[in-house]
Amino acid sequence: MQQRATITEQNRPALPRHVAIIMDGNGRWAAQRGLLRSEGHRAGVDAFERICEHAADLGIAHLTFYAFSAENWARPQGEVDALMALFRRQLSEAKRRRVENEQKRWRIRYIGDLQPGGLLPADILALVDEMQAESSMQDKTVVNLAINYGGQQEILQAVKQLAQACATGERDPASLTEQDIEAQLYTAGQPPPDLIIRPSGEQRLSNFLLWQSAYAEFWFSDILWPDFSTADFDQALADYAKRNRRYGGA
Repeated sequence: MQQRATITEQNRPALPRHVAIIMDGNGRWAAQRGLLRSEGHRAGVDAFERICEHAADLGIAHLTFYAFSAENWARPQGEVDALMALFRRQLSEAKRRRVENEQKRWRIRYIGDLQPGGLLPADILALVDEMQAESSMQDKTVVNLAINYGGQQEILQAVKQLAQACATGERDPASLTEQDIEAQLYTAGQPPPDLIIRPSGEQRLSNFLLWQSAYAEFWFSDILWPDFSTADFDQALADYAKRNRRYGGA
């Protein structure tokens, strides 16, 4: 039996600053157990909380979780409604646990198309705004939750912002840099992900952090997200620590 990796003081300096996770496999987990897909998503929330706590305790400064993509609106309406209800419940629960959250010193951020009048319900947007405002001064771990998110959509809105600035004469198109685009992304001000984890057996980005993942390391697993454990997370970190990141150099 293969020995599981452990995080020690010796390998802790090699830990990534930013870990992003595609939380995949909730529906299949539920189907394997004869449950509704909504039950899989609830189990996925438990996995999110488990891994978030563990990663923050290890000192990971930035975490990004892919919770609901811009393409997920095409799922059956009943599943979409169940996911929106789950978001409401979790946001309301976080509001009730405000003191506990402050003690953890987590800064909660939501990334994606969060424009009023968009596809996300107004009451969810109001809860999102409140949660972000309440945690804005926290400084230990930034937890990004990507909802109504798409990487292509993110790049497009960044380009539109810069195009508008060029059209009004605020910017010279010839002067634009990669940093200018990064400053318009939902993750502006944060380092790009060092490691992207995708469980469930799929090996693709699925429109997640397309710009930011240019030099990310990837770790794939057949484990369905609700079953993803802290030991699995540690294994991903240990594998990451062994890699030689050359960023295009020799």
